[in-house]
Amino acid sequence: MAARSQGQQRDWVVSPGDILAEALEERGMSQSELARRMGRPVKTINEIVHAKATVTPETALQLELVLGIPASLWVNLEGSYRRHLAERQSLAALSGLEGWLKQFPVRDLARHGFIDKNGTTEKQISQLLAFFGTANPEALERRWGKPLAQYRKSETYEGSELSRAAWLRWGELRAEEMDLEPIDARGLSVVAPQLPRLSRLAPLEAALDEARSALGEVGVALVVLPEFDGTCLSGATRWLPRGVAVVELSLRHKTDDHLWFSLMHEIGHILDRPRHDFVDATHANASDYVDPEAEWRADAFARDALVDGVALRSFLDRGQLDAPSVRSFAAEMKVSPGIVVGRLQHDEVIPPNRHNSLKKTVDFTSA
Repeated sequence: MAARSQGQQRDWVVSPGDILAEALEERGMSQSELARRMGRPVKTINEIVHAKATVTPETALQLELVLGIPASLWVNLEGSYRRHLAERQSLAALSGLEGWLKQFPVRDLARHGFIDKNGTTEKQISQLLAFFGTANPEALERRWGKPLAQYRKSETYEGSELSRAAWLRWGELRAEEMDLEPIDARGLSVVAPQLPRLSRLAPLEAALDEARSALGEVGVALVVLPEFDGTCLSGATRWLPRGVAVVELSLRHKTDDHLWFSLMHEIGHILDRPRHDFVDATHANASDYVDPEAEWRADAFARDALVDGVALRSFLDRGQLDAPSVRSFAAEMKVSPGIVVGRLQHDEVIPPNRHNSLKKTVDFTSA
């Protein structure tokens, strides 16, 4: 009854009226005669033939009795035809939005199978709306404008709001696939201090699997995903409706010190302000955010969780900052040497190019 080319939206469909007209012609029956037999006005039959009136279940049953064509066929034809008209109208409403579509990371979304790379603009927009779970562009921007607006006071760095929204939505979809119970905040407070020691595990995949499993037991979904073009985010803390917290990391900086700091930073947000979303940019200071105090607290939590401040001062008092001493101190702290190096560089105890060989390089081949 309908035609559809590969990769294209169907462009025509048979209406119930077409089938009814054929059936009457085959039987040599006029519309007036059919109307008399059904006890319906001729106008109603004529409007059905010309697709101006719908075939209701009652009418379908009458057509079955008079013409011998099953009522289910008429009902299915009507449903398919009306859906086709709605799809065509919906696609027509999406025409002219090519500029809006280009604000999204279409190439990345296509690479990961969310959008047809060779689809029409209207089809790609329709697939994009399905990806976000929204019915139209206005609903998409209303739904995703709020979590993004909460975290930035100004747009002073490169990146696209809609690219960030797409990356966050991807993380949300991944988290929804995990069968987790709502968050256990007390359990998380016990698990969190144990996570930094996983940084000493190799390979990285094993460490992340251990962290994902431990966090999942207390209702936190750990999702590690490559950035979309224009994302410029290191991580985010989100909440699913069922009470599961989502920690999404990008591995943008590609070293283990940044990875574990980002993870502990997001966990700090969860423990500090449950049920609040936080989206953390890669090149932003705490003061750049709507809630700078929350960012400072999350930073402080991550620093203390990774390297104890008192122990660090004791180590610095020794005055030995060579590589073997750093490795030895990292072993005392039960963290990877790269984490200690990152802390020393951040605190400007050593220059940013010193001891980088002690850091582990991370990417999505290993993660």
